[in-house]
Formats: sequence, C-alpha cells, structure tokens
Amino acid sequence: MVIEDFKGDKETMCGIFGVFNNNNASKLTYLGLHALQHRGQEAVGIAVSNRYEINVKKAEGLVMQALKEQDLNNLKGDIAIGHVRYSTSGKANPQNIQPFITHFYKGSFAISHNGNIVNANEIREKLEKEGAIFHTTSDTEVFVHLIAKARNTEEFDINLHQNDREFLPLLFSAMKNVKGAYSLLILRENQLIAVRDPYGFRPLVLGKNKQGSIFLASESCALDMVEAEYLRDIKPGEVLVIDGEGLRSYFPLGFVDKAHKCIFEYVYFARPDSIIFKDYVYEIRKEMGRQLAKEKPIDADVVVPVLDSGFLAAKGYSEESGIPLEFGLIRNHYIGRSFIQPLQEIRDLSVKLKLNPVRQVIEGKRVILIDDSLVRGTTAKKIVGMLKKAGAKEIHFLISSPPVISPCVYGIDTPTKEELIASTKSVEEIRNYIGVDTLYYLSLDGMVKSALNKKNKGFCVACFTGNYPVL
Repeated sequence: MVIEDFKGDKETMCGIFGVFNNNNASKLTYLGLHALQHRGQEAVGIAVSNRYEINVKKAEGLVMQALKEQDLNNLKGDIAIGHVRYSTSGKANPQNIQPFITHFYKGSFAISHNGNIVNANEIREKLEKEGAIFHTTSDTEVFVHLIAKARNTEEFDINLHQNDREFLPLLFSAMKNVKGAYSLLILRENQLIAVRDPYGFRPLVLGKNKQGSIFLASESCALDMVEAEYLRDIKPGEVLVIDGEGLRSYFPLGFVDKAHKCIFEYVYFARPDSIIFKDYVYEIRKEMGRQLAKEKPIDADVVVPVLDSGFLAAKGYSEESGIPLEFGLIRNHYIGRSFIQPLQEIRDLSVKLKLNPVRQVIEGKRVILIDDSLVRGTTAKKIVGMLKKAGAKEIHFLISSPPVISPCVYGIDTPTKEELIASTKSVEEIRNYIGVDTLYYLSLDGMVKSALNKKNKGFCVACFTGNYPVL
C-alpha cells in the first residue's frame, strides 16, 4: 500500500490479545502485542487478574519501548488482556489508552476493543443527558457505560451457565444497543470473555498451547509468537466465556445471514503470515496479483513491488505472467510505517527515507510497478518520480484492489471522501497526476474472487463501493 495515503486526524485500527491460565500471562501478552504491533504503534496497555483484583499498565509508544521488564513483573496473575492502538475513534491522548478498567456494583472488569461503533455519538449523548460522566473520547467507553447501566435484562437470562448469570446479561444488553464493528476482550477477576459483532467485521482468533493455556488474538501471527496453535475464529455474533469450568459459547443476537468481514484486512492490514477469517493472508494476496495479471497483461521487462505492501501481489503477477520479479525499490526497515504517523510532515519525509530505487534494475526497463492500494496518490507520485530519475523507460502502475472511493466507518482510518483521489478523479486523471504510462486497478469481482473459498464468504467492500452494510 502507498502507506502515507492514510492519516490519523479522525483516528482507528487496533490489535488485541488475551491469555487464560498461565502464570506468565503479562509477559505472554507483551509478546503477543509485539506480534500485533503493525495494527497500532501509538500506545500499548496490559491488564492482568490474579483472581482477586485486576491491575493495569498503559503507556504511549511501541510495545518494547513503552513497557519495561519491571512493569511486567508487577502485573501478577494468570489471566490477561492487552491492546495496541492506532486511534480510530477518539483523539490520540493518554486517557484513551486501553484496556479500560471499571469498578461497578457487579465487580470489576477491563475491556479492549478493535473496531468502531458507528452510533457511539448518539449513545454517548443520551447517556450524558442521563448523568453519565465520560473520562475518554473513545467509543469503547460507550460499551463500559452500557454494561454498567444495563437494567431489565431478563430476556438474556435464559440458559446461562451459573457463572455467567451475573455479568453476561449486562454485556448482551450492551451488544443489543450498539451498531458497527467490534471485537472485544473482557477481563473479569476469574473470566476471560471474547466478543465479536454479528457481522464479523474485524478478526478475532482462538488458540491453545501444549500446556493448556487459552489465547485470543486479532491475528494468528500473535499465536505463533507464544507457540500456541490456531484453533478457530471466534464466530460472528459469538460471545465466548473462558473460566475454570471450561469454554462456553453464546449467540445473544442470533445469526446474521451474511457476514461482512473486512476485505481490506486481506488487501493490506493483516500480517501476511497470519490466518484470519479462516484463510491464509499470504495466499490471498498472491492470488490478487495473479488475478491482476489475468485482467491486465502488459508487455514489460520487470515487475517491481512497492515494499513491503505490494510484494505478494507482485509475486503473484510475476508467476502468472512470466515476467521476472525484481526488487527495484529497496526499503529502509528502520523507518516506521508512515500510515501510523499522525503528522503529514512526517509522512512526506518518510517517503524519501523509506524507499530508494535500484538503478541497475530500473534503468532502460519497462517497469510494472505493483502496490496493494492507492488512496490519496501523493506518495505514488513521489515513487514514480524516483523511478523516472533512475532511468525507467516505461512505468505501468497496477493496483491489486479497486479504487477506494468511500471512507471506512468500521475500524480502518481512511480519509474523508473528498480526500480520496478516486472519489474526485477518473482513472485517466489519476494516471496523469501520478505520471505513469498505465494505471490499472484490480476489479471488484477480481478482488472478491481472490478472497473467496468454500469456508470464507461475505465481505464488507464499503470503501470500494460506498455501500455500508450497517449504519
């Protein structure tokens, strides 16, 4: 992806991790969050229960910079949840760092959230008029207040395990009131609870290690980090309770006929070594490149990926077309992802610091440049300028996803519609702006076809179509 094209003044993407029944819970959560660092580089937090009380440590910055060994040693207990944040809802400030911890008449709980509640402002205004006092600007706090204020929950009391009758009806009531995308981890003194919204927008996976500890994570790469086996996805609409009695699943809102899993997770956001939505990100990204080669064959000398985001699509294109893949752009891995940086000046600088062309690969060649997405186009324009200076004879820019024409409201921080280049310019106008010989986007059907299999059906493609499944 031309990473600079996202910005953070609306502020959403996050990673969550949880562990049950392990005396090294805080340290394993630390490792799991490090594996999910690509989902948020702004702040980190870990909450741990020792079966009597919940303690939390939160700090701004990267996992391995923000948390020290003594911090982890102080977090004693065998149940934990953690959160890494790139703010999508709520301004970037320390008060918004998760997990949030709450004490109320039913006890204590901590909560971590990945997603975006689309009716959060409406709920917040109503609760404030009723006297609720909010301490953050995060939509996650809406869940906290709805749980604490839930009353008349008799409709949810049926067929609950005795350990769940006190808290779960309150959670179910909160779920009934919110709309949008949410994968949640909730930590109680003796329980770990996983929640996924009925449409399944954001990923959440379940794992287990050889010692019997249970793990939950946004992506399976975090399970790999702690040597846990991927078992399955948390199902859309599922509430999974883990405690000393075992694992129990509830579906308080019933089943949605068609899930709306975020296809942009496959296009860009998830790590390529992860399993999400029951399938391998690595293979799907390659398949998008193969599909791109079928849709837009080009007579050229070399396929060059924009690293690292365009590599797998470029590999798929190269394999399908027979045109050799070369690293015509070298990435400096000591520069952070400019998508994550909140200031435009830093993003602009990052383009020059991050990528450098290899003249031996580029000079005199007809180049197929491949990336996974194009949002604003300003970074792409600079990259193309670099390739021209390196002597490229032709530049054909191919994108392994369709034009992004609408902002995401479910947990990925895209710009406003007016800032999205494809919402205001035709493909030909974008081609002229970037300065390439050819500009081609993978078709919507081609993208969806690449991601579909017999286990994996029903995607949210709102950013490419403007049709939002839940508002």
